[in-house]
Amino acid sequence: MGATQRQDGIVAGRLSPEAYVENFTDAYPPLDPHEALVAADRCYFCHDAPCIAACPTEIDIPLFIRQIQAGSPKGAAKTILNQNILGGMCARVCPTETLCEEACVRELAEGKPVQIGALQRFATDTLMATGEHPFTRADPTGKIVAVIGAGPAGLACAHRLALHGHKVVVVDGRAKPGGLNEYGIASYKTVDNFAQAEIDWLMKIGGIRIETGAMLGRDFTLDELRHDYDAVFLGMGLSGVNALMLDGAEDRLGNAVDFIATLRQSDDLSRLPIGRRVVVIGGGMTAVDAAVQSKLLGAQDVTIVYRRSQERMGASRHEQDHATASGVRLVCNAMPVRGVEGGVEFEYTQETPDGLHGTGETFTLAADQVLRAIGQTYGEAPGAVLDLERGKIRVDTEGRTSIASVWAGGDCAAGGEDLTVTAVAEGRDAAESIHRALSA
Repeated sequence: MGATQRQDGIVAGRLSPEAYVENFTDAYPPLDPHEALVAADRCYFCHDAPCIAACPTEIDIPLFIRQIQAGSPKGAAKTILNQNILGGMCARVCPTETLCEEACVRELAEGKPVQIGALQRFATDTLMATGEHPFTRADPTGKIVAVIGAGPAGLACAHRLALHGHKVVVVDGRAKPGGLNEYGIASYKTVDNFAQAEIDWLMKIGGIRIETGAMLGRDFTLDELRHDYDAVFLGMGLSGVNALMLDGAEDRLGNAVDFIATLRQSDDLSRLPIGRRVVVIGGGMTAVDAAVQSKLLGAQDVTIVYRRSQERMGASRHEQDHATASGVRLVCNAMPVRGVEGGVEFEYTQETPDGLHGTGETFTLAADQVLRAIGQTYGEAPGAVLDLERGKIRVDTEGRTSIASVWAGGDCAAGGEDLTVTAVAEGRDAAESIHRALSA
């Protein structure tokens, strides 16, 4: 296929059609039934299982693995989904290597944990393939709740509220529901349109209506929501991208989250332009996803540059290793200074008791495309003023905000880690708090 050249050196169609298909297949193929039984047999079924405590949604991991071992993967799936209704997606994207699998006794004893994530995917995929929904909605309560944001927190909150019999209206600003699961995760982790398939399955609980293309602040205010609904849950994620001005590289600088979203919604990867030499600035999961996918799209040289040490990177070591195995180079302890002709100038850094400082020593990386992956920010909801904490919505342990009848969870709320599984837990727990309030 002939490549399409842009003036800035970014090219579409670098690879053959076959290469795109091969590069973006499932990076972690599922277990077959025999492999699942073998993996399940390695579990010690610990009485005080540390893996449960390490799971943000507190799934009874030994129980669901024993159910797989006993030949009941659908029963195992219900055990998982009772705690984490998005257990299928979390099985694909959750950093199990730093959560449940890191706490696994097998990991501590042998350096090889039980494949908890893969077993969770096996169970949830088995159930979803049947089309069954193992939960029954309670009788309608007559209460109606607005959920703003159709990402992991919002969907988890909506399902639990519907389960209790409340009517739920989920509103999201994008064209599709799913939030981070649909727009922000590497496509090789969630093949075959899994994010939308999981939402379709979740909606079988009934009592939930999803409205897309409407935004808080543009189309309605928080005051209006509080007037029209019995309760409000805010789970709209983080809408802004932290600023990084890079003089001399403005024409080559883009946001990694936008890059990933565009890739995820593309129906023809050969039409996506990519630089021959790509530099990603940041050290989290978004940086790794953007870098690896740049490589898969045909970029020749891809480098992640992070301002602190490799041990301080937000991306797990497993994700870092996946990046380097994919041909991505990691450069740590360096920060961008300015754009120069054909590249970006960086300065080496060092951490001191007084903070991070430049050393004065610089180097240049060739780059015709630069992606910014340095975190996102919360955009305030117009109307009633919410108390903030470190730039996010301040909440208590149940997800209640500073305003009566308004709860929040997920990435827009202060507290937990910015992980899909944490967002699910916060949405679920906020729903239980809302249910208690509405039932009082």
